[in-house]
Amino acid sequence: MRILLLATVLAATAHAQPAADTAGIRATAMDYIEGWYTGDAARMERALHPELAKRIVTTDDKTGQSRLGQMGAMTLVNNTRAGGGTKTAVERRREDFRVLDIYRDNAVAKIVASDWIDYLELARWNGQWKIVNVLWALTPKEDQPR
Repeated sequence: MRILLLATVLAATAHAQPAADTAGIRATAMDYIEGWYTGDAARMERALHPELAKRIVTTDDKTGQSRLGQMGAMTLVNNTRAGGGTKTAVERRREDFRVLDIYRDNAVAKIVASDWIDYLELARWNGQWKIVNVLWALTPKEDQPR
């Protein structure tokens, strides 16, 4: 009987944790994307681990070779502060969000934004969800909202 009770409590706890984690991951992702769109550098900084790596793979039109573009947390925060995201018209802003996976203190999420898609890798850092890595891609014009 004790084993059954313990198994029931552990199962209930295991199912309760992901819902709380999902809410924390969503809050972090919204700080990131809404911070970008509104030029709120404090929200952006709150969402990021200080050693964030944000990367994009592009193809050089002349050589056909792949290139890796990269920025760190402070560059992203400073670009937010400079109003980079505020140039996107309000009616074009998208922030479709979903959690792809959570495992203990790690998660992967996806944001479909106005002109790009971000794949976020998050970690629980000192009790808070932080974005550690972002791999992103520009969306073709035909896939962008009008």
